[in-house]
Amino acid sequence: MKQKINIRLGFIALLAIIATTIGTTFIYYELFQKQVRADLKQNALLLVETEVFQNTYNEGIENAGELADFKFSNLRITWIDGDGTVLFDNDTNATELSNHLDRPEIQEAFKSGEGETVRKSDTMNMRTFYYAKLLENGTVLRVSTKASAMINVLFASLPVISGIIVIILIACIVIGHLLTGTIMKPIENMAENLEETIPPVYKELEPFADKIRSQHEKILAAAKSRQDFTANVSHELKTPITAISGYAELLENKMVDEESQIHVAGKIRENADRLLSLVNDIIKLSELDHYEVKVNFETTDLFAVAKECVQNLLPMAEKKQVSISLTGVSAGINADKALIREMVENLVQNSIRYNKEKGSVFVEVRINNSHPAIVVRDTGIGIPADRLDRVFERFYRVDKSRSKETGGTGLGLAIVKHIVELHSAELSITSELGKGTEITVNF
Repeated sequence: MKQKINIRLGFIALLAIIATTIGTTFIYYELFQKQVRADLKQNALLLVETEVFQNTYNEGIENAGELADFKFSNLRITWIDGDGTVLFDNDTNATELSNHLDRPEIQEAFKSGEGETVRKSDTMNMRTFYYAKLLENGTVLRVSTKASAMINVLFASLPVISGIIVIILIACIVIGHLLTGTIMKPIENMAENLEETIPPVYKELEPFADKIRSQHEKILAAAKSRQDFTANVSHELKTPITAISGYAELLENKMVDEESQIHVAGKIRENADRLLSLVNDIIKLSELDHYEVKVNFETTDLFAVAKECVQNLLPMAEKKQVSISLTGVSAGINADKALIREMVENLVQNSIRYNKEKGSVFVEVRINNSHPAIVVRDTGIGIPADRLDRVFERFYRVDKSRSKETGGTGLGLAIVKHIVELHSAELSITSELGKGTEITVNF
């Protein structure tokens, strides 16, 4: 980054120097041309007033010897008769010059008393400035001088410009290096101390710093969550596997009689089912985490899905001696039917597992403020108020000893939360310890 800033500073300085040089040359050349014209006019007027010219003017062009020898600011002096014939020229023999009546400055002088023009020489990159003045006797005095074209002026200044460019570029590199170091140091300090909440040196960086800290905290939280998840998965998988291995070893070593073999086989099957359920929930949660599951949105009747789930879970409820009922109205939602079925099943299973003996589970489909909603309420053990915000975490259990008895994986509500998020729905929970829990999903 420092190198890029230094390079760009040097590039900007170079462009600025070139643009300034060209612009300054153009402006000063325009001023130079104006000054040349003004000086040329002034010199012509002074020439007319000189004694040498007055003598020639009064005595006749035949006595132009003194004027021929007269040097006046390196001017070329041309005297033209009223018909355009060149009477005198201090640079060339007048008889060798063509008629000047067609010259723009001469024509303008005859019309308005004075005229001027500039002619360019492309071969020599020179400009010749002309000024002509009509005299009282009907003749025209013209003076001219040559000046370099702007391109010549520009080329002539190139060595100086090049030297200035080198000096300024070196200065820009040194200053840029010091400046970028000063600018970057607070940013580097902030990057090295993301955990600290010290405001950055630059006020403009406060939103950026807050965003970086927020993302850093999320990354750390996600890393901790993965570590906790790995530890919990290892622990949860180890329990049924250990049980299966232990019971299998009893059978292998014929350490149980024939009557107990059925019991042991049942325990093996029970732990295998628990292991399979846990693996399936982990796979499902992993898919939902990475959005690998394909969501097929379609018009789905929430009441019909709830009714199907309740009927499927009736045997489980009867085994737990829990009554289950469904009420409500038909409510259409745009959702993935399979995921909604899994969400409802997890909610109802949870209410059955953590219920009291001869308790009740109430499932209701309703319309809340024109939005379909499903409510699952139970008369179970309830959840302490300080733990309500954690029940949707993976493997979190309010009563771990009871969870082992009920056979839950601790992932059901975490899956529910992900499905709700995939459907942009709202999830809320209320509970009272010893009286029950109510979970509502608003679509």
